[in-house]
Amino acid sequence: MSYYQGNDFKKITGGKKGRRRDKRKYELGGPPINTTLAGEEERKIVRTVGGNTKVKLKRAAYVNVYLPEEKRVRKVKILDVVNVPSNPQLARSKIIVKGAVVKTEVGLVKIVSRPGQDGVLNGVLVK
Repeated sequence: MSYYQGNDFKKITGGKKGRRRDKRKYELGGPPINTTLAGEEERKIVRTVGGNTKVKLKRAAYVNVYLPEEKRVRKVKILDVVNVPSNPQLARSKIIVKGAVVKTEVGLVKIVSRPGQDGVLNGVLVK
């Protein structure tokens, strides 16, 4: 099944717009990659427009955290997904997205990267 991400040919008021052309290949998208908390990490490599590649993180176990007191970045294990401000249902399902707060070995960490787009989890320590 394809995911159309172009114009839906409807006006804001609900009326129909005239269709001046057909749907184009570059207006298609794909299903979302819901990065879940798991015991080991799994990545998926996808071909994108122009023959480029994109790494998508399917399952995550670790996050790169910047520790200001040590002035360095450490790779720490994720223990639990605490809160997802954009959608509380994602926290219950243990799905990690940008903005999610996860519990780690060093404390609470806020995710600042997009795991479905970047293929890596980066975070900052929450005080």
